[in-house]
Amino acid sequence: MLSRNEYSQLKTVIVGDATGAKIPKHDISLRCVNYADNGTPPEQGLYPQQIIDEANEDIDKFIQFLTKENVNVLRPDVEHNPAYYKFCPRDTVFVHDNNVLYTPMSLRARADEHTAYRKLFDRYESVQQETVNIKREDSLYNTACVGNPNVLALNETEPCFDAANILKDNDDLYYLVSNSGNLRGAEMLQHFVGDTAKVHTIEDVYSYMHLDSTIAFLREGLLLANPSRIKDRTQLPEKLQNWDIVWAPEPVDIGHYPGFNNSSPWLSVNLLSINERLVVLEEHQHNLRIELEKHNIDCAMLPMRQARTLGGCFHCITVDVERENV
Repeated sequence: MLSRNEYSQLKTVIVGDATGAKIPKHDISLRCVNYADNGTPPEQGLYPQQIIDEANEDIDKFIQFLTKENVNVLRPDVEHNPAYYKFCPRDTVFVHDNNVLYTPMSLRARADEHTAYRKLFDRYESVQQETVNIKREDSLYNTACVGNPNVLALNETEPCFDAANILKDNDDLYYLVSNSGNLRGAEMLQHFVGDTAKVHTIEDVYSYMHLDSTIAFLREGLLLANPSRIKDRTQLPEKLQNWDIVWAPEPVDIGHYPGFNNSSPWLSVNLLSINERLVVLEEHQHNLRIELEKHNIDCAMLPMRQARTLGGCFHCITVDVERENV
């Protein structure tokens, strides 16, 4: 059985790769999903080599740490030349029980990204892999979202979501309705998991765009929340309202490469749990480390210099394939 939650002992993980990362063709999906805040997309083409090199150097250090923790590390197909990137497999691959779903992603340039990961699951005989193909016609995208965070980028013409819109807690899946995931996507996810889990939507919290810079599950009954988005526990689904909450302190802004900014400083919340007693944090987030240590959670402080530039920290750049399920 594959991973069913975000926090039990990690056994096998996919770690992304910055090689080949690029700004794709400028189209309606890129404008509405990634640049709805009125920012102008950078020129189409490869990211500067410094970004790619530094990201991969930090990934190598991360992999060394995981190996010392006896975690088996899988990597994307080196032959895959991405139209966007393979830095954030969390966006592409959803794992639950013995099911792997390659999600109907919101960016047109990422429609074939799943091919970088399919071979990794061939070793699991009982695992079912499913790919959702959608048309991504112009009618899916709502251009009124540009400059207006109260208007979401996706219409309901077909199901559409990134896997990073979802956090897992065993029999419960939490799904953020945002610029990268619509309500039809939540319905499709519920159909996919059937009676193995219940999908709970989180709405009117944060439009841009994934759930894992807003909430992190630390262990059963304890979560980390971004107070700039979760103003009160009543914004959470009913089950989570009874959990204890660690309110994340103001993040340390690690900056980004000039002209390339894909994330807010709140990537500080984007941690990876090794187990209920150990997480991986971006190396500058010592105020968050202090808060987590109050709950008997140790923190491995590791570099991820281009996290904001490329739009992903330690949760985004991984997929927890196997955990010791409870």
